Amino acid sequence: MSGCCDHDTEFDGTSPAFRRALWIVIAINAGLFVVEMLAGAAAHSQALKADALDFAADAATYSLSLFVIGKPALWRANAALLKAASLFVMGALILALALYRAFVSTEPDAGLMGGIALLALAANLASVLILVRWRNGDANVRSVWLCSRNDAIGNIAVFASAGLVAWSGTHWPDVIVAGLMAGLFVSSAVQILGKALHERRHARTACSPSGHSHDEPCQTG
Repeated sequence: MSGCCDHDTEFDGTSPAFRRALWIVIAINAGLFVVEMLAGAAAHSQALKADALDFAADAATYSLSLFVIGKPALWRANAALLKAASLFVMGALILALALYRAFVSTEPDAGLMGGIALLALAANLASVLILVRWRNGDANVRSVWLCSRNDAIGNIAVFASAGLVAWSGTHWPDVIVAGLMAGLFVSSAVQILGKALHERRHARTACSPSGHSHDEPCQTG
């Protein structure tokens, strides 16, 4: 296994099948970002825009995951830390959008919201099924699974909010769902952060002079 003196048994992403899966999921997320952002603007939906931003963030972080596959454990832990930070930022941005939406009372287009949410849900369920076999890897691999899971949950929430918008005739379900999505991103960031910090400490300890392996070089990042 590649890594900085790392002899843990957790999967680190070094398999052709996982690389192929990541390329497919990156393409899905990049495409859905464009579709949902345009639809969110047309439907006046903050929930759709929040989900679109999540697609963009996922495409970027999955690309980072792909880049660090096979790199030393410290590189992978640092990449996971960066992804945790990006999720915190996304959560804050989406919360800001939700607060803005609370004071701008244009009612979203429930029909367009629901249709796009179903399309996004289908794409995310496909991503989840593609990645499910690798859901219990190291922090870098685990973060990919958590982001895909969050996307599917978010799409279900957006679809539900579209129904509630149509039923209630108000914009509040859209605001509430955007706020809940912000909380979900922060929760995932906390999970990834804890795991990445643990792996980073382990990698630094293993790469100390007393723990240096003779089988592969220790690299810092």
